Amino acid sequence: MKKISMVAMGLLLAAAQVNAAEASDGLIRFEGAISSQTCTINVAGNGPSPTIPLPKVATAAFADSKVAGTTRFTMALSNCSTQTGEVYAHFEQGNNVNADGRLINIGTAKNVDVRLLDSENNPINAGSTTQSEAAKKVPLKDGAATLTYSAQYFATGAPESGSVSASVNYSINYM
Repeated sequence: MKKISMVAMGLLLAAAQVNAAEASDGLIRFEGAISSQTCTINVAGNGPSPTIPLPKVATAAFADSKVAGTTRFTMALSNCSTQTGEVYAHFEQGNNVNADGRLINIGTAKNVDVRLLDSENNPINAGSTTQSEAAKKVPLKDGAATLTYSAQYFATGAPESGSVSASVNYSINYM
């Protein structure tokens, strides 16, 4: 028993020396700022959390394309606490966004997502960091700006009739 304890003690000391031999190679610091910058947000004229109606489309609308029913909407920012700079909306990842960055339909229609587009009709991958790199930033002028986006039906297969309901959280980013 004493011999086993001595072996165990030796292994323990050896392991301790291995940890002591590991030295750090550097230090990484992270710095940023938390701001109280805020704006009054009015999406499609209905406050910060509206419902954007998409048009009723026939399943035949997807015969030659994966998309249909493109609908523009704006995010009007006013009374911003900062008067100048640039802003954009970041559409966030969540349980209601799939791996492709499209909004998951929780309605009764089958094989249909909702896809967001920027002001130049480029697809937005909700939740992706590429959003901030490729975002169409809009300048604030006198504490106000208007951001323009679109939403459209996106077929993931042969669409089946039914309702479409999807949502996404967003935040306004100030540059």
